[in-house]
Amino acid sequence: MQQTPVDEAIDIAQLQADINQQLDHDPDLVFVHIRSTLIAYISGLVDAERIEREITKPLSEAQPTTGTLSSYLLTPEVKQTNLFETLIDSLLIGFVVIAEQGEMQVLLANLARLPHRSIEQPETESGVRGPREGFTEHLETNVALLRRRLKTDKMRIKTWQIGALSQTEVRLIYLDGIADQEIVDEIMKRLSAIHIDAVLESSYIEELIRDNPFSIFPTMEYTERPDVVAGALLEGKVSIFTNNTPFVLIAPFQFWSAFQSSEDYYLMFTSATFIRFIRSLSIILALLLPSLYVAITTFHPEMLPTNLLLAVAGAREASPFPAMVEALIMEITFEALREAILRLPRVMGQTVSIVGALVIGQAVVQAGIVSTPMVIVVSVTGIASFMIPRYNMTFSIRIMRLLLLLLAGTLGFVGILLGLFTLALYLTGIRSVGVPYLSPIGPLRLKGLRDFLVRSPHWILDRDLVTTPPEADTKRHE
Repeated sequence: MQQTPVDEAIDIAQLQADINQQLDHDPDLVFVHIRSTLIAYISGLVDAERIEREITKPLSEAQPTTGTLSSYLLTPEVKQTNLFETLIDSLLIGFVVIAEQGEMQVLLANLARLPHRSIEQPETESGVRGPREGFTEHLETNVALLRRRLKTDKMRIKTWQIGALSQTEVRLIYLDGIADQEIVDEIMKRLSAIHIDAVLESSYIEELIRDNPFSIFPTMEYTERPDVVAGALLEGKVSIFTNNTPFVLIAPFQFWSAFQSSEDYYLMFTSATFIRFIRSLSIILALLLPSLYVAITTFHPEMLPTNLLLAVAGAREASPFPAMVEALIMEITFEALREAILRLPRVMGQTVSIVGALVIGQAVVQAGIVSTPMVIVVSVTGIASFMIPRYNMTFSIRIMRLLLLLLAGTLGFVGILLGLFTLALYLTGIRSVGVPYLSPIGPLRLKGLRDFLVRSPHWILDRDLVTTPPEADTKRHE
């Protein structure tokens, strides 16, 4: 069968030997002989009960006739091949190989039953209101969850098998007529150009197709919520599903989208707008608060009111380090504590987070290593950073915070302004699948401002997929 021509008859004994040799006598390989028929599969990847019910039992009970082998089988998904490589690849993904002595082709029956996790609430994107379903590691389940939300014939799905060794299935999903076809074509071209040994998670795909691969800012969004993907598709974006991971990629992705939560669209628009203002203030504090404190206490103390200046100076009197060193010590300690909490078992994480913060904060102040105002500044900064909805953007903000802190400790306000100006120039040059990263601000797009800082009501938010007649839409607004 190894690249055999179609006119060569099958010898099932030789075929079994070839399969054993190719898979190095894998202990999970199962061979079943029923008269002149060979059945081969890998246990653990197939449904053993279905094999017995749909293949083994019908073949055992069949009377010798002139009918074809496939006519005895009860399984609906059967295909034929005469290529040995196709046979081996099919075995590895849960197909059952059925070969008849003297036939020209073998049958491949899809009886895969791969173990996968049940649908649960996503842990990384929790919320008070909204759906509780999250994606799993099973690709077909994830696509079905999306189809439940978008029952439309406009949905288009393109499939790739990526990874020479993993053969991971990757699907590109978008809405025809709503997504920009240039963006779709560009992503398809990038996916088709991937050459890699294995894809174990969607981050592999993201890293291989993203714009600006060395940028510290994410140019693709990822989510494990079906409602987020459905909303993105309605906005004209494109999603990339990868097998064996619950995280789905979404492109294009703008800088401002990282600070918008899916829950914004489930709250009243007034409440969502209020939360967005609070979130915007928190992001500014997370980025600039340590730098401003260091710059003011080191270079510009005259900017503080007299009473506050005396209080800060008195608190810092016992500290042996400059303000910038204090800030670096606390920032590094806070980041280490944050990462330690993530790696600890869940039952210990909450205790360590509370006890660690209290003990470390009190200890460094009593030891005179860090002043009390610096502990307050770093604590407020840490709380503000937790307001960022997208976890991958928090890394970018944390890195920029440290860089601005170094500039503030050496050049004061001039360093902060220089850093912010350089950051703005840098962001204007980033693209996400060709779309400007700072859109709709740079370049200015008035239509996009309706869902920018202010979350407009749903009857104002313009979805490109129009399903409501103008008459009904007018009555609803009235």
